[in-house]
Amino acid sequence: MADDVLEVGDHNFTNEILESRIPALVDFWGPTCGPCKSLEPVIRNLASRYLGRLKVAKVNVDKNPKIAMQYSIKALPTLLLFDGGNVRQQFVGQPTPSALERFLQNSL
Repeated sequence: MADDVLEVGDHNFTNEILESRIPALVDFWGPTCGPCKSLEPVIRNLASRYLGRLKVAKVNVDKNPKIAMQYSIKALPTLLLFDGGNVRQQFVGQPTPSALERFLQNSL
């Protein structure tokens, strides 16, 4: 995983995401989720392109079920955009790169 994409979990979610000074896109994924794996290069690309304007993070729901339950994650992948500690937008399923770009441009 690229250095621009943070691994977050129960131990650092509040500090890294909820208390972030910039918006944060969180990819909720699972290791057996095929669409999650194919989305990974798109997520890495976004992290490098939006560096400094958007924090990009991933949460492995198998290792961090508490966070997944807290945000009612029922399908993978699910992308949540946080700003000021609150969920501002949600995208469920595997977006195309252009759909994800529009999602971010409309939200940032």
